[in-house]
Amino acid sequence: MTQHESSDQRLGGVPLFEGLSKKQLSQLSNLMTTVNLAAGDVLARQGEIGREFVILLEGEVEVACDGNVIAVRGPGEYVGEIALIDERPRTATVTAKTDVTAEVLNRAEFVTLLADAPELSSQVTATMDRRLAELERESSP
Repeated sequence: MTQHESSDQRLGGVPLFEGLSKKQLSQLSNLMTTVNLAAGDVLARQGEIGREFVILLEGEVEVACDGNVIAVRGPGEYVGEIALIDERPRTATVTAKTDVTAEVLNRAEFVTLLADAPELSSQVTATMDRRLAELERESSP
């Protein structure tokens, strides 16, 4: 990815958004805030109230539950949907493994996204369900 690519194009490359029209991608892009994080920065802390949905554009993050790394997520993947959809505390701590560039939506923007593009709702919900099942498997004896 080059710096010259527009945010719309970068978001269009995220699997979650592949079915969106150019107009929807543009609207989505307008809702988002680009953030750059250094390796070691914490994006979300387990047990805290979740306020953001984060879409990774560059770099990798580690997802840890109770101190154990359970996943590594990279470009095109996202984190934070469980706390926003289920309105529960963060289920894991997410830390930048490398320098990261991400797009961030707050709760209100996330709700707007799902209302404007209902086809995304089922994809995000399916991912949330799968991740909750993974967490349950990790925490069972």
